[in-house]
Amino acid sequence: MGEDQHITTESTRLVTALLDRHRHTVRKEQVDPDSEMRNITWVASKDFTVEVGKRQIGEYIQTWELQPCWLYSLDFLYSTEDEHHTFYHYRARFSTPTQQEPIQGTASVYFLVDISKVKPQTLPVEVLFVVESNRLVHTPGRSRFREKWLADVIKSKTLLRSAADL
Repeated sequence: MGEDQHITTESTRLVTALLDRHRHTVRKEQVDPDSEMRNITWVASKDFTVEVGKRQIGEYIQTWELQPCWLYSLDFLYSTEDEHHTFYHYRARFSTPTQQEPIQGTASVYFLVDISKVKPQTLPVEVLFVVESNRLVHTPGRSRFREKWLADVIKSKTLLRSAADL
């Protein structure tokens, strides 16, 4: 599956989950009672800009318990709109480069920032994220990010490439 296809698939999943949540049809995320849920204070809708969103997603990623070997780049992809929302789509691409192997596989985490057109603009933005090729949509502060999710994506891509080379 090409990179553009992943962006479209993951972004669609995030928008659908957010709209379902607003319709109260989405099932609740499982919350791990034994783990501390880390989050940041998200900006009010009225103060949101693409750059503020990028900075805050970076701050949120810093709350994840990742080994220092993980590096990432964070990009704003595009925005979309519907009748009641403006959605801002971002992608964080993670890798574990080394001097011996600077080019490694990557794992992406896609973020969606929702600016409501109907709720008070003083309320904070809503944020969701999904790990590349996973189905479960996460909400900051409600689920604990696992480093294993990134490693699993890279491992499965490596296995797919190896199988394709046979």
